[in-house]
Amino acid sequence: MEYDFSEDVAKIWPALMFMAGFAVVVGALLFVLDILPRWGRGKERLQMAGFLGPALILLCLGLVYPLLRTVYLSFFNAEGDQFVGVDNYSWIFTNDDTLLMLRNTLLWVVCVPLVSTAFGLVYAVLVDKARGEGIAKSLIFMPMAISLVGASIIWKFIYAFREEGQDQIGLLNQVLIWLGGTPQQFLSSAPSNTFFMIIMLIWIQAGFSMVILSAAIKAIPSEIVEAARLDGANPWQMFWRVTLPTIRPAVVVVVVTITIATLKVFDIVRTSTGGQFESNVLALEMYNQAFRSYDSGKGSALAVLLFVLVVPVVIYQVRQLRHRTEVR
Repeated sequence: MEYDFSEDVAKIWPALMFMAGFAVVVGALLFVLDILPRWGRGKERLQMAGFLGPALILLCLGLVYPLLRTVYLSFFNAEGDQFVGVDNYSWIFTNDDTLLMLRNTLLWVVCVPLVSTAFGLVYAVLVDKARGEGIAKSLIFMPMAISLVGASIIWKFIYAFREEGQDQIGLLNQVLIWLGGTPQQFLSSAPSNTFFMIIMLIWIQAGFSMVILSAAIKAIPSEIVEAARLDGANPWQMFWRVTLPTIRPAVVVVVVTITIATLKVFDIVRTSTGGQFESNVLALEMYNQAFRSYDSGKGSALAVLLFVLVVPVVIYQVRQLRHRTEVR
């Protein structure tokens, strides 16, 4: 039996037409902008508007409109046909399950950025200019090449549980047996299961932290390092009084970037526990409400909450970058 592609083509035909039309318009616009210099005055403003126009249109279609639509839906019921005011937001902060979800999200946001940054910083300092530095850094950075789902599956094998007396396939439980202990259900026991999943993200993000901070350490002017050594600074003093203050902007960038990634954590929890065993987080609950329970109101409210939590972090990062540029 031959597969009929006509139905699939009919479904995507409007999207294909839109993309083709948009490409034609952008191409024509670029052609016009190319000949604008012959037209005399005002060409710079027209060129700026021409180049920014398509980007702004796509930004509005892909970000601004969905954002406004999500905020709008957050004030309606599950079907989106009855205005309920702030009931969806009230549900987030009064329901026991959602309060537990917020607590878990807070644990992720506190632990992952701090531990990942600290581990990456210490590792970058220790291997700096050491023999085999490249290989050592590659080993730590390697998890960054693995998807979050793939990393979760790897760690699920490490945490795998079988009853006592059976052959253990989980590395951690096998080690416990060798040490005289009993197998533990690491991903099924709350609240420790949240911390065991946090380890997965730390394992991934530590490589990112190490690379950025290592580059910042190597960018420290040699004159500063030599001056500190001539003044008799020991390695501990060098770290606290020279290295850390100098690379502070890079540390801020790493912490902010990992914080934003942690706020949106979804894959690890979805793959490891599915949000069961009191391990749910904000992004996963948003997905469950919107796409599994088909409650657009609560799902949108959770999405708005996630957006509100991310925005201050982004604003802080922008202000830090602007301050750094002004200082220069």
